[in-house]
Amino acid sequence: MAANAIDQTRRMLSLVTYLRERPGAHVGDVARAFGITEDELISDLDVLPMCGTSFRGGDLLDIDTDGEQIWWHNPDDVAEPLRLAADEATALLVAARAVATLPGLREGDREALLRATAKLEAAAGEAAGASSRLSVTFESEGGVFAEVDRAISERRRLWLRYYSPARDELTEREVDPIRLFAVGHTYMEAWCRLSEARRTFRLDRVAEIRLLDDPSAPPEVELRDLSEGLVHPSADDPEVVVEVGPGGRWVAEYYPHDSAEELPDGGLRITLRTPDPASLRRLALRLGGEGRIVSPPELAASARRAACEALAAYDDRA
Repeated sequence: MAANAIDQTRRMLSLVTYLRERPGAHVGDVARAFGITEDELISDLDVLPMCGTSFRGGDLLDIDTDGEQIWWHNPDDVAEPLRLAADEATALLVAARAVATLPGLREGDREALLRATAKLEAAAGEAAGASSRLSVTFESEGGVFAEVDRAISERRRLWLRYYSPARDELTEREVDPIRLFAVGHTYMEAWCRLSEARRTFRLDRVAEIRLLDDPSAPPEVELRDLSEGLVHPSADDPEVVVEVGPGGRWVAEYYPHDSAEELPDGGLRITLRTPDPASLRRLALRLGGEGRIVSPPELAASARRAACEALAAYDDRA
């Protein structure tokens, strides 16, 4: 089960203290001490060099590993007491207050955050004044994120109503969450009890969510490598051909494709593969006069019907 964001943050804060006291620590020993795999530890070590005592990029943690041992090259440089500039104190205080309002946040974590915020306000002095005049409002996705994070932490099942743009419908389902991740948008990977398969849910498409008392027990699955993006078309996926005008050339930049041939009018003839061709109907509607689906014929006809229905609905309201 993947750790949630709060647990990972706690671990990384402890890891800094642990490594400071053990120069040259062995990867295997550190992983065992924290109860994680070596791959998880290496992932944490990839993040730590982006952390430090300044938001401006200075005084970052110079930590690296050769796969066997871990070396921290500048522990003394970042040991000085933290001195926050006014803009840094403001950013921290605004963010802390915003996170404390998230629904679904564990009460113990909320109380700890509020105590830390109070200490930061006292330390910042006059610099804290500006933060009281600023606020951040999270989109509805924030509440969904908090519920999913809590479900992962407490190993509980979730019920949700989810919008599927490919079918243009809301479905109700129970899922066992596996992990949260972000690739452009924020997603939950989970075992779906409706389809009895692993599914990925975009959080901003969750219309309603509820934490259940049932324990979450997803089957053991190998986590997908997301380093190259969320979608990995397969050679076995159906082929779709789309023609776009000059204003639709952006499609070739955003959609993985097999080929993009230049057209005389400055447009492109794009050949791509997708496991769900029906999902491209929305792309055709978005392109309007700047694009059309050429093949397969049944998908082209479906896109035309969807466009006609949209126009008819618009005319009825006019």
